[in-house]
Amino acid sequence: METNYLVVDMGTGNSRVGLVSADGTIWGIRNYENQYYKDKQYEDAQYFLPEEWENNLLGGCKELLKEFPEHPVRAITSSGARESIVLYNKVGKAYLGLPNIDNRGRAWMAEIEDRTFIYEKTGRWVTEDFPAAKLMGYRKKYPEEFAGIAKITSLSEWIGEMFTGKLVIEPSQACETQFFDIESKEWSERLCGDYGISMDILPEIAKAGDSLGKIKKEMADELGISEDAEFIVGGADTQIALKSVGMGVGDVAVVSGTTSPVATITDYKYYDKQERCWTDSNLGGETYQVETNPGVTGLNYQKMKAFLFPDASYEEMEEEMAKQTEYLCTASFSSLYFSEKRSLKKGGFVMKAPFETTMKPIHLIWAVVADIACSIYVQYRSLCEMTGHEKDYILGCAGGFQSKMLCQHLADLTGKKLVIREGFSQASINGCLRICNAYYGIDSETESEQAATIYTPKEDSLIQEYYKEWLKNREMLNP
Repeated sequence: METNYLVVDMGTGNSRVGLVSADGTIWGIRNYENQYYKDKQYEDAQYFLPEEWENNLLGGCKELLKEFPEHPVRAITSSGARESIVLYNKVGKAYLGLPNIDNRGRAWMAEIEDRTFIYEKTGRWVTEDFPAAKLMGYRKKYPEEFAGIAKITSLSEWIGEMFTGKLVIEPSQACETQFFDIESKEWSERLCGDYGISMDILPEIAKAGDSLGKIKKEMADELGISEDAEFIVGGADTQIALKSVGMGVGDVAVVSGTTSPVATITDYKYYDKQERCWTDSNLGGETYQVETNPGVTGLNYQKMKAFLFPDASYEEMEEEMAKQTEYLCTASFSSLYFSEKRSLKKGGFVMKAPFETTMKPIHLIWAVVADIACSIYVQYRSLCEMTGHEKDYILGCAGGFQSKMLCQHLADLTGKKLVIREGFSQASINGCLRICNAYYGIDSETESEQAATIYTPKEDSLIQEYYKEWLKNREMLNP
């Protein structure tokens, strides 16, 4: 019998549901925008209502299953954006979501004193980005509501609870909370104490590829799927995306999307005394993902295209950019100096004065793509200083690598082959597919069997010349 999976991919700006077969055929995808609300009790806080998101999600599932009734669902799984959590009350209702873009804990970060211990145990700095800080901020302004929290979980495992009624969290998401000791793979009483959080609200750990059991009967009936369909635990979107390219120990990969994490896999817990990286639990918690990140990248390209070339296709822009033999400006729009733990607050274009009469919009968009490549390269170099990289290639996935120019720039800067495997732009769906196939004992296409585009580094390319001036100008903007 044909095996198909329903994959729920919870992002930051948008989420989607995909119906995919075990052999990798994507039958259909439904996208929807995530709705957020501002909490005016704080300077910079946002939340979402799980019930609203659930309605959108189930609507997408029903549409897909109605359109493709000949492809029965054997299992459901999920991936989710990191740093986001869902809160449950005492009656077991998911009543509030605190997303990764919520910074309600910022005002109280100075109260946290155990910083070296927190970084050593969690692989993360003390910042308002992580759920520990969000919960601390929630406790400060809403003590009664905070006292009513029964459990929390991540976005991806909230989906599991929605379909099965069972509440767990995967190590790749547990490590984001800053309550989880990534070496012992257990919740830490000391870490919880640092933020004034009770361990009672933390769910049990379940590994990617575990079955949460069968889909609830009422949910299966509502969707019109078999009562024998199971929910297979997924995990954090970055780790799942890297699963799609078959990443192993010693590989380095770039996930080029809204941001562009640069990561390697280690079989030991890497600890950097200078705190230049994040160390994540990989799926299952058996290996580790060491990560650096230039911050916002792909989003800059999207916004600049809408501003400069609203009526042109990406293909048309790429064609014009490929004709450029000189650069007339540099761009600086990435948002993080990761190894120094600081945001880059100023950005823009730097060009000669007076204004060049030969300057055209294509020069600006070329510089934006080059900025993304250079920003990723800086993070790659930083990662190599810490963990090394002996292999002669880098793996790439996610939608940013639809830009052939970005691919070639990155190969030229790193001096490594860039391998972009088939299905790279649907990395989360393909990673979830591999997890489900492994559970059912179905062979996924091996890396050697996957079709791939390989970008070979070129010497003396324009991007290498550009990089030197880009670096100087970025330092000038953000001294």
